[in-house]
Amino acid sequence: MSGNSLVAGSFAVADYVVFALMLMVSAAVGVYYAWADRGQRNSGDFLIGGRSLTALPVSLSLTASFMSAITVLSNPAEVYRYGANIGFYGLSYVMTMVVTSEVFLPVFYRLAITSTYEYLEQRFNRATRLLGTALFIAQTILYTGIVIYAPALALNQVTGMDLWGAVISTGMVCTFYCTMGGLKAVVWTDVIQLGVMLAGFLSVIIRSVVLQGGVYPIISDSQQGGRLNFWDFDTNPLRRHTFWTITIGGTFVWVSIYGINQAQVQRYISCKSITHAKLSLYINLLGLLSILLSSVFAGMCLFSVYKDCDPWTAGLISAPDQLMPYLVMDILGDYSGLPGLFVAAAYSGSLSTVSSSINALAAVTVEDLIKPYTNLSEKHLSWTSKGLSLIYGVLCIGMAGLASLMGGILQAAISIFGVIGGPLLGLFTLGILCPFANSKGALSGLVSGLVVSLWVGIGAQIYPPPPAMTRPLLLTTEGCNFTTTESLNWTSTVLPTQTNFFTTAPVHSTQPLLADNWYSLSYLYFSPIGTLITISVGILLSLFTGGWKLKVESRLTLKKEDTTLYHIVKFFKDRVMRRTGKLDLTRDREKKFGSSNPAFRDVELDFTKSSIPI
Repeated sequence: MSGNSLVAGSFAVADYVVFALMLMVSAAVGVYYAWADRGQRNSGDFLIGGRSLTALPVSLSLTASFMSAITVLSNPAEVYRYGANIGFYGLSYVMTMVVTSEVFLPVFYRLAITSTYEYLEQRFNRATRLLGTALFIAQTILYTGIVIYAPALALNQVTGMDLWGAVISTGMVCTFYCTMGGLKAVVWTDVIQLGVMLAGFLSVIIRSVVLQGGVYPIISDSQQGGRLNFWDFDTNPLRRHTFWTITIGGTFVWVSIYGINQAQVQRYISCKSITHAKLSLYINLLGLLSILLSSVFAGMCLFSVYKDCDPWTAGLISAPDQLMPYLVMDILGDYSGLPGLFVAAAYSGSLSTVSSSINALAAVTVEDLIKPYTNLSEKHLSWTSKGLSLIYGVLCIGMAGLASLMGGILQAAISIFGVIGGPLLGLFTLGILCPFANSKGALSGLVSGLVVSLWVGIGAQIYPPPPAMTRPLLLTTEGCNFTTTESLNWTSTVLPTQTNFFTTAPVHSTQPLLADNWYSLSYLYFSPIGTLITISVGILLSLFTGGWKLKVESRLTLKKEDTTLYHIVKFFKDRVMRRTGKLDLTRDREKKFGSSNPAFRDVELDFTKSSIPI
């Protein structure tokens, strides 16, 4: 234990059985919905489940969609290296759900759209819609490549599981049930996969607690090792993770996912009523907080077990993302089937995210790139949707090859969402909250936001921030008592200061002036920068080009009746009126007199049934 074993272990037959069972159950759900919905005649049934889903499965699916293998593998490694302050993501989740349910959901649900980018054409013009669609497709395919490849690599190097066999089998099963069953299959497999993810975390946590002698020793070890760094309120935007970067930057990142990302919007607008849709977001919040808490505590368990002998510094693993699989093989290797359960948990994360992405990509392509330019029947569109699911599935497996050029997966994923999702969030916010924003301002704002966020994002990869800003915590190999071999080279205990998702250039002796400030900005601020630049430029240009004369349909913007606050105020106002006995003459007239005269009713009177003699 505790890093003293040179080889953590390898997969047993029982582990492969557990892993294969998870893949088979997912495939079976696709077959079931393909059979149950074989009579479906339109693409709407396939892509948005015929708008018949209820809050509970949708909420669990919302949670699973972006709680991928990145969460299972990288969050604990993040806590191990940088501390548990990523727990503040919980606050950003709460703010995200409030903003999404109050601002974005009412407008999208009212419009009954399949693709969120349809909104951009209705509100601005077709060029804005096409640019938004192109950015979404690029963002999603890039992200999906990371999601498929990263866990396969981490698990391959530790468990000995075949790398490309795992990538291709995962991708094929995922593509199969997306193509066969559509959104209903995706939602219900997400529910199963979320359960597997939680079971995987719990197996590691319970075994660690037993090994370490209880929960208290784990918390105590984390405290002494500086991992409980919650009280970091430094406002310096260059610091990688502080209370402010995680709550503010994290909120922008997650609103860009829940508020406007096709994969998430497609889920909650598939609910059978707006109440179910709002409820699904808040139940999903409980799921997000459960997964976050599990992953943070798993990271604390990781540190407690390896506090005296860090397997990464000792050269037993080659990347921090392999820490969790290494721990699993180390402490659960003697329990046949449990390492398989954890691997199934990591791959469940991947499957749920990839299936969401494939379904969303198919929806966007049909609605934004095929429907407006062809006259295909609904039956043909339904088959086209299935064909596109297959094509995008194959493309995402191919993207896993490109992802092999990337390193640290948590930062990579959030950087991609920040750089592209930030400007897109700004664009939708302009449309929904600024009635005077016109198409010229919207397009210019989007391009400006994208240019600036790409500039800072790419600059940060070429010139990584200094250790003083990232602040990795101390790791040691002093407690290691195994005999070293020639193949192990751990003479140096200096840690890499930053894991990057592109291969970076060597440290430059003459760094540009911007390297120490602009490029060193916390990666969590990429999204707010893109959003704020897009909104600012959009508002200014709209006002300069006559936007204040614009007449926009009220259904395309947020109305006061859409907000919960309006209904709460109205409810209390009515209560106060009733208690004080004051009359609202306008309302009273409508209720008492507006429909009392039969002559002014819109129901036709049938005098033949009257008891009054004529």
